[in-house]
Amino acid sequence: MADPLLRLEDLRKHYGGLAVTDGVTLEVRPGEIHAVIGPNGAGKTTLIHEVSGLVAPDAGRILLAGRDITRLSAPARVRAGLARTFQITSVVPGFTALENVALAVQARTGSSFRFFRPAAAEPATNAAAMAALAEIGLADRAAIPAGALSHGEKRALELAIALATRPRLLLLDEPLAGAGPEETERLIALLARLRPAYTILLVEHDMQAVFALADRVSVLVYGRVIATGTVGEIRGNPEVRAAYLGEEEA
Repeated sequence: MADPLLRLEDLRKHYGGLAVTDGVTLEVRPGEIHAVIGPNGAGKTTLIHEVSGLVAPDAGRILLAGRDITRLSAPARVRAGLARTFQITSVVPGFTALENVALAVQARTGSSFRFFRPAAAEPATNAAAMAALAEIGLADRAAIPAGALSHGEKRALELAIALATRPRLLLLDEPLAGAGPEETERLIALLARLRPAYTILLVEHDMQAVFALADRVSVLVYGRVIATGTVGEIRGNPEVRAAYLGEEEA
């Protein structure tokens, strides 16, 4: 079995007397979609913040491809190969879809991209941005201001921004949040298309998406991982059903 691309070792984070992550250990294997599920307040978003560098753990280690990145800054983690999307859409509404993605390319390459210069003035930057837009199916929306895109298109644009950093690992924090049924189906199909090329750590409440996409699932309850396994193993786990899935699947 291949060594894990991401390994979390005994991560702990307390706010006062509240343990938000309480000894979390899990591994994400190369090429898999690994979902983290759990009830509200389980510590899922804090865990993603710790992995991406927005929150420092009180104890434990974060290893990316065997390298200890626990104390790296968030920008340094992006350069090391981590990219994330957020639960709340974070695109720049006044910039076009192309400009939003080009900003991520600029951050990766250090180019002198300026938003109000003609696109042809930065051919390499814009070509890389267009490639990311094409990968997620938004090439025909490149010139549209991000604020004019549908909710589902904004979610897809966030993925393009993440992909433009050429990540080894994608951290997706509830990418389906706020999406309607049709948008949910399109986003699930998009993530399925990305599966062969990317390793993904997915935090998601939508069990339809989790069961359709995940190779393995970890269940977080009160800051602790109570089970990790395949979708079938998790669905059949009595402890998981009692703590979470019974309510979700009712």
